[in-house]
Amino acid sequence: MFPVHDENPISITPYVNYTLIGLCVGIFLWQFAAGPDGQQQIVYRLGVIPAVLFGHGQLSDAWVPGYVTVFTSMFLHGGWMHLIGNMLYLWVFGNNIEAAMGHMRFIVFYLLCGVAAVLAQGLPDTDSVIPMVGASGAISGVLGAYLMLYPRATVTVVVPIIIILKTFRIPALVVLGFWFGMQLFSVLTTDSGEGGVAFGAHIGGFVAGVLLIAFFKYRHIPFGIFVWNKSS
Repeated sequence: MFPVHDENPISITPYVNYTLIGLCVGIFLWQFAAGPDGQQQIVYRLGVIPAVLFGHGQLSDAWVPGYVTVFTSMFLHGGWMHLIGNMLYLWVFGNNIEAAMGHMRFIVFYLLCGVAAVLAQGLPDTDSVIPMVGASGAISGVLGAYLMLYPRATVTVVVPIIIILKTFRIPALVVLGFWFGMQLFSVLTTDSGEGGVAFGAHIGGFVAGVLLIAFFKYRHIPFGIFVWNKSS
């Protein structure tokens, strides 16, 4: 299922969320314009390589120190579908989380969730030379926070059924619970050494969002996951 809209109004203009989306799209266009060879260079020089990050290897012509790639990697993507999927989730869910904590705290929260995602994916295999790129780890943190605050918010999702696209309006708890379940299933059934989607990063970012939201949200914002007799 693909979320396309949530019925959860906000009281601010989510400038940071818009900026993050704009940066990711702009940087991807730069990647795309670099051509196949340039794209590979960008991914290897600005993506996170666990072996480099944890000091088990090095690049002969690195562009930035290994620890800096933890942050640069969050703005790179491996293809159009990777970019569109991530930006769709950030567009639907990010604005409410920014409104729940304010602009500056949202920046810190987003980056911390991205760092947690990198560690969750990289620590199990610190010798890996497979580069990690994408905003999905940080966005997973946004999803975890949204689940804690707005589990009953109605989300419109598109579900492809054979060749027909059907839309449904379902609670965020179902959408995000299904998403997290798929990540767990994928971690258990996928060989992380083969590359591909970094499902461990998704789980790490999501768990970080669930835990960190208590420290970043405004005090007057309730935990909707615990208050089911009131509006989320």
